[in-house]
Amino acid sequence: MPRPKAQTGEKNLISQQLIELRRRNDYSQRDLAYKLQLAGYDMDKNVITRIETNKRYVTDLELKALSEIFNVSYDFLIDGNIETETPKTEETHPCDSTSN
Repeated sequence: MPRPKAQTGEKNLISQQLIELRRRNDYSQRDLAYKLQLAGYDMDKNVITRIETNKRYVTDLELKALSEIFNVSYDFLIDGNIETETPKTEETHPCDSTSN
């Protein structure tokens, strides 16, 4: 069964955003791999290279990891829309309400 590709033949949609995020944060591919591994994600420099050069598909877990490391939304990683970047905010759980 053939694997899906973007209309342009790319294997992922995040390569350019990943390159830009790394540059903005002044991370080498090795630096990013190290940060991902410290966060518990098994991604090495070669994985990042293959994603950035569109030679590799990206899993949902990898999208999650990258969005956490760079503090951006999945939408930003996929479409590059700057308006979809998400600031880190403290979330409240609905059960934490103080009303009686």
